[in-house]
Amino acid sequence: MTVALIDYGGAGNLHSMRKALERAAAEVGGQRIATTRDPEEVARADRVVLPGQGAFADCYRSLAAPGIIEALRDCVTHRGRPFLGTCIGMQLMATTSYEMGVHSGFDWIPGKVVRITPQPGVGVVRTTDGKLVWPPHGFWWIPHCGWNDLNVDRPDHPVLGGLDRLVDFYFMHSYHMLPADPRHRLAAADYGGEITAAVARDNMVGTQFHPEKSQAAGIRLLTNFLRWTP
Repeated sequence: MTVALIDYGGAGNLHSMRKALERAAAEVGGQRIATTRDPEEVARADRVVLPGQGAFADCYRSLAAPGIIEALRDCVTHRGRPFLGTCIGMQLMATTSYEMGVHSGFDWIPGKVVRITPQPGVGVVRTTDGKLVWPPHGFWWIPHCGWNDLNVDRPDHPVLGGLDRLVDFYFMHSYHMLPADPRHRLAAADYGGEITAAVARDNMVGTQFHPEKSQAAGIRLLTNFLRWTP
């Protein structure tokens, strides 16, 4: 059984994700982790993991140039192989992203990717020069950076097995997905309002957080994914 870990130009914490997947695979047994940019290897994989870090449009182009998007569609949507997208890898599953323009995604989970906007009156402060800053530590360009609990909508989903309690996961992002169908949301996080933390549809699942950086909870989620038979 081969798990294709997609490499698209060095983005996506590949080393950390591979190490985490190898640890999870050791618990499951019989899974080979293959870091690849080869469309043919992606198309014939038994499972696919698409990590992500950086800008939506850049990541999409990095996948489109070598023909990986077509290979992903063949493997995931036509052959029904289990798919996990993390961070930008999850956002690419949406229909449209509004990060620095308007960009098309895979349209696997209908919805849009928008900038995180805090609810009025939640942690917003005004600096001495009149700028609005949220959160107070000032990382406006990466407003959600750190550990957050999950509020799980669908604890029955196999990939979230054993994670139905409030469990810390590591986030680092400025945009998040808003699924058109609320049934596609698996979990949310509370950070100045609700942020989509995980989504799923059919044989596809995505996490806005980084399981490879989320210690024991992240390994549990990856192990669940490697055992999942949708």
